Amino acid sequence: MSRRREPVPFAFTAEADPFRSNVAPPPRERPSAGQVAGRALFGLTLIAGLAGSLILGMPALSQDAPPAQTQHSVASDGR
Repeated sequence: MSRRREPVPFAFTAEADPFRSNVAPPPRERPSAGQVAGRALFGLTLIAGLAGSLILGMPALSQDAPPAQTQHSVASDGR
């Protein structure tokens, strides 16, 4: 029993169906010890950078002390 095929706008997609295979792709290679160490070091560097920027940026974000002086424009002194 053969299937009746409908016209497809792209011929290569219609012709690719009969050539499908049940062969599985080869398994992925396991990363070497150097690659694992490099990825871990890169991740630790990113985390340390984010933590450092947070620690250094916290004093700038705090609103504990009000400003000592209010600034005013010198141009408005003569009015």
